[in-house]
Amino acid sequence: QLQLVESGGGLVQPGGSLRLSCAASGFTLDYYAIGWFRQAPGKEREGVSCISRNGDTTNYVDSVKGRFTISRDKAKNTVYLQMNSLKPEDTAVYYCAADAILFQTMCKMTPSGQNYWGQGTQVTVSS
Repeated sequence: QLQLVESGGGLVQPGGSLRLSCAASGFTLDYYAIGWFRQAPGKEREGVSCISRNGDTTNYVDSVKGRFTISRDKAKNTVYLQMNSLKPEDTAVYYCAADAILFQTMCKMTPSGQNYWGQGTQVTVSS
């Protein structure tokens, strides 16, 4: 069974940090660009960050630049999202998705066209 499983969410105070993990089972992430997305109540799902197949390209939405870092560990078949200096507006369900994009140096942060999705992990930033 092909699955993506997110973990690492939780409740954190403003200014705190969390590291989200996106682990794959049943397939290798080497052939996929990976994106992190989030969806807050009443809002559309938005792209937060993505990383290319070869790891050379990373992209971030403006609101998280300088605070979030995406990375991938091929040995663990896992992609991470390190989130620092968290703000209440970062509160959302976070999802990872795998995109079988042809070019190994590209990734995209649009929800459409992703091949696999995880079930999501809740991140709540509140004092």
